[in-house]
Amino acid sequence: MADFKFLIEPNSNILKYQQLVDAVLDAINRNQLKPGEMLPSVNQLIKECQLSRDTVFKAYAELKQRGMVESVPNRGYFVTKKITKVLLFLDTFKAYKEVLYHAFRDQLRKDISVDLHFHHYNIRVFENIIKESVGKYSYYVVMNFDHPKVPAIIGKIPPEKLLVIDWKIHTSENHSYVAQDFGEAVYRCLAENEERIRRYDRFIFYYPPFTYHPQDSVRFFEKFCRDYHINHQVIYSPEEFQLQRGDLYMLVSDRTLAKFFDLCSEQGLEAGREVGVISYNETPMKKYVKNGVTVISTNFEMLGQMSAEFVNTGQPVKFTVPTTLKLRSSL
Repeated sequence: MADFKFLIEPNSNILKYQQLVDAVLDAINRNQLKPGEMLPSVNQLIKECQLSRDTVFKAYAELKQRGMVESVPNRGYFVTKKITKVLLFLDTFKAYKEVLYHAFRDQLRKDISVDLHFHHYNIRVFENIIKESVGKYSYYVVMNFDHPKVPAIIGKIPPEKLLVIDWKIHTSENHSYVAQDFGEAVYRCLAENEERIRRYDRFIFYYPPFTYHPQDSVRFFEKFCRDYHINHQVIYSPEEFQLQRGDLYMLVSDRTLAKFFDLCSEQGLEAGREVGVISYNETPMKKYVKNGVTVISTNFEMLGQMSAEFVNTGQPVKFTVPTTLKLRSSL
């Protein structure tokens, strides 16, 4: 029998049966419980941990359902296989990240567990989570960001276990990635819709001070406007963000999109006729808001699915998810 010790946390918000499930899964992941080893008997856990019989049976039943444990009549419960555990490390939780997350979870094999964390572009949080996680997971699915310390931090993760998603900044030749293109893809989307854009007097890109959106989009926006002789401007401060009839706005933040519609209401301007807007990143609601908001967006469902495929197979991948412009009434 495996030397497995389980301690109940009576003041925890987590139910006791779930604490037992999590403890067994963690022990399997850390190789403290190995395939073929026997788990403590129901009676032993009842006695040592002061658990009810129903609690222990419920925990073991869930572990059996997940395929991690099997029961042998008159002998007990045994570990069947090693668990695959994944760290999913995102920047922030927004509506389009929810699409990515659910696509990722839905595509994963049922025996794979996921720990979800967020770094909020805080390098100390990013470093601490990675440092505490190295060696504890089978795979690491990480959203990088633009900070000089990031390469050294992710360098602590074995390259074959790391998948960089969304933005492939700070990746090396040894790294797998499933990412979007924030530059040339933006140029192509705008060029394909040049005639609609020309209906407006000016094309304005608002890059607010609080955004972490890659600057590549600004550079390729300016390149498009120069190449196609579009009257344009890039603004950076909230004070400059004042609507003017005849202008088209490109917005990389949903906060500024909400402000845009507030200003439309205050000034009596109709989006798609007197002013226009292109929003970055699709969310489930944008096709319904104000008869539809035009978006430039990657396919977050595909991004999540392909990230899951890396975990399911362990095969290296280098893939750029397509970015498209979805034309709706706001342009």
